[in-house]
Amino acid sequence: MLQGHVEIDEAYVGGKRPGKRGRGAAGKTIVMGFKERGGRLVTEIIPNVKLITLRAETLKTVEAGSTVSTDELYSYRLLKEHGYSHVAVKQCAKEWVVYDAESDTLHHTNHVESFWRHFKHSIRGTHVSISQRHMRKYLDEFTFRANHRAEANLMFDRLVVAF
Repeated sequence: MLQGHVEIDEAYVGGKRPGKRGRGAAGKTIVMGFKERGGRLVTEIIPNVKLITLRAETLKTVEAGSTVSTDELYSYRLLKEHGYSHVAVKQCAKEWVVYDAESDTLHHTNHVESFWRHFKHSIRGTHVSISQRHMRKYLDEFTFRANHRAEANLMFDRLVVAF
């Protein structure tokens, strides 16, 4: 389980029609990311962005008592009731960072959003598109790479050991 300060964000990946949440997002796969500050990343494919779904994934992935930073999505509103210290960044109001003077903490979702940006750019640049059927494989590969990016020659060394 992740602990400490965790950023949470969801993204829509793939599909044929452009769009954001709701309308125009048909055919897209919804993915959810959890990034522990100074730690690892966990990603999940989720069926929707309803409160019950996001809460269940958070309870499964993030230890109670942790500090959680999210965007202003309404579905995150009940996290405080489950023992999390929750701060939402209001991106629709062009608020990207919130400073909490009480705990001397910056709240943002920049790390997990950066992962989604790299993931989507790589798909468009290398694979052009991927099907929902294989999304888990691609997501696992990119999550693994993100969690082990500091290790030099990681992929090469692992391939040599495998053969």
